[in-house]
This record gives sequence, structure tokens and C-alpha cells, in this order.
Amino acid sequence: MAKATIKINRQYLKEIKEVCESFNYEKGQLINVLKKTQEKIGYLPAEVQMVIAEELKVPVAKVYGVVSFYSFFTMVPKGKYPISICLGTACYVRGAEGILQEVERQLGINPGETTPDGLFSLDCLRCIGACGLAPVIMIGEKVYPRVTPNKVKEILDEYRK
Repeated sequence: MAKATIKINRQYLKEIKEVCESFNYEKGQLINVLKKTQEKIGYLPAEVQMVIAEELKVPVAKVYGVVSFYSFFTMVPKGKYPISICLGTACYVRGAEGILQEVERQLGINPGETTPDGLFSLDCLRCIGACGLAPVIMIGEKVYPRVTPNKVKEILDEYRK
């Protein structure tokens, strides 16, 4: 069977191999290898997954299965400021859907997308555990409590500066 040709930036290739080596190429460390690689590169496209599979000697399907199962992994580049809208029950009943619509309108993107300038990406979460502050959004690690659609522009403008 012929090996697939992997087109990947040399620097990324070096970093991936260093991460795999730091975990002693152990198959049982796949999640840790993926996490560390995503921290370094920012996301886990198919080419990166193929290199990791080859380095750890695991099937590419297994790597893809882990990446696609866990929501903290991403196969597409995230924006500089990743936005997460909580759509858990408490946030939803307190107006999260309207907040999501306003963020979509302000940025011109849908969940799973990144703005053309690479500044923002948008995702939805089921619950972040801040139900008493509902509805909430997160930008990076910062939580914004009791958000209303009217506050969205002001919040986004903090990051546009």
C-alpha cells in the first residue's frame, strides 16, 4: 500500500514530531498529543491528523474519530477571538437565541465560521456552568454575564480596537 502524500508546513511538521516525541510516541497519549499540537498550531486539519497517526502508529480513522468527537478540538482555524454562545437551557430560555442572531448579524458569520479578517470565530456550547448568570457568552476565556442583544456591539467593539 502506498503512503499518502502529506503537504504540510515544515515548521508544523517539526512541531508535531516534537510533541509526539515528548509523549514517547505512546498510542495511549493520543488526546494529549492532539491537545498539545492544537495549542501549537491552532487547529487540527487532516494533514496534521495524518502526521500524528503516522508518528503514533495508529489508524488515521482513530485520530479523526477522537478529533471529531471532542468539541474542544477543531479542524478549522479559529479566530483570534473565539466567541462561544451558551445555548444551555437556562441561557436559552433567557434569550440566548436572540444574542446568537445578533452576533451573526454583527459579524456576518454563522456558527463554525471565522470572519474573513481572522479576528472572530463563532461557536455554540450546550452549557458552560454559569446558569445563574444566564444568558452568557464567552470570548476566549472571558465570560460575559446577562448579555442582551443590545450589549453585543459594545462587547465586540472591545475586541475590534
